[in-house]
Amino acid sequence: MKYLIISLSVILLNLPSSLNACTGLSLKAKDGAYVQARTIEWGSSDLPSEYVIIPRGQQITSYTPTGVNGAVFQTKYGVVGLAIMRKEFIAEGLNEAGLSAGLFYFPRYGSYVSYNPAENQRSVNDLQLVTWMLSQFSTIDEIKAALPSIRIIGIDQTAGSTSTVHWRIGEPSGRQVVLEIVDGIPHFYENPVGVLTNAPGFEWHLTNLNNYVNLTPGGVAPHALSDLTLAPFGSGAGFLGIPGDITPPSRFVRIAFYRATAPQRPTALETILECFHILNNFDIPIGIEHPLGQSPDIPSATQWTSATDLTNRKIYYKTAYNSTIRCIDLQTIDFAASPYQSFPLDATRQQPIEYLNIK
Repeated sequence: MKYLIISLSVILLNLPSSLNACTGLSLKAKDGAYVQARTIEWGSSDLPSEYVIIPRGQQITSYTPTGVNGAVFQTKYGVVGLAIMRKEFIAEGLNEAGLSAGLFYFPRYGSYVSYNPAENQRSVNDLQLVTWMLSQFSTIDEIKAALPSIRIIGIDQTAGSTSTVHWRIGEPSGRQVVLEIVDGIPHFYENPVGVLTNAPGFEWHLTNLNNYVNLTPGGVAPHALSDLTLAPFGSGAGFLGIPGDITPPSRFVRIAFYRATAPQRPTALETILECFHILNNFDIPIGIEHPLGQSPDIPSATQWTSATDLTNRKIYYKTAYNSTIRCIDLQTIDFAASPYQSFPLDATRQQPIEYLNIK
């Protein structure tokens, strides 16, 4: 177990920020359904990922830098999550009450309290905080009230490490907050734009949107420049100048404007599909993150994309290995009887292709 903790620490502490470029958005359907969607990136190698089912009444113990000896808590709500590296580390999840939470990489700007073995009974590591939240609470305000009872730490023993994350938390009502921990102090921010990426801090991203006050949907009318008439080359010229690179500030600007201009779809399913369509624009080809000839043998840095219907309690996902959208319906799961279990996101790594029988 000590070897596992050390291995995870080495992985998390040495990841360049470009390898963890998560992008999140949310949309609401005309029928009232609320959806939160996101990508998850890992550009250095294949990222072991699985979906996890946690029943009610399950006892869970948090990892610490010295073993599985942290805070112990029992699940009040059944949870379905998409986990990375181990089934205990849920990166995106939903509980049967409709509360959703996910973690996003937040290097250099977040910092936790230092690990103190004497406080193990109150310590929950950042990669298990989603599980802690979803398994015990049904609202954002309940999380806010309970958070002072625990100490959020990293798997490694260094406070303020580059492995820090921040969190997106949402309710079926459409309320969404961002949780960031700086110098060990948690800060909750209401999210008026419904999107999230990575560093810097959330408030900085909101301020940075003012740099793009000129962006507008639709076209731009021709106008004169001295004796020359300037006219757009094609449609969509109102978005001319929107940043197209994959840095977190640029992705935040782009996803904020894409979300704000997206048409509202009639139903939950149509909204789910709209989220996938928008997030296709944020898939990161593996080659652009590495020097020429040094890319790992994986199809994409965007290893999976998910969309969560908080209203109807469903999680949808697709992966870099299989673009077929799959769905887990929480309402079909008996969380009183189901075991604590996990399964790979992809049963097989072979992309299914339908060949049309044309005569």
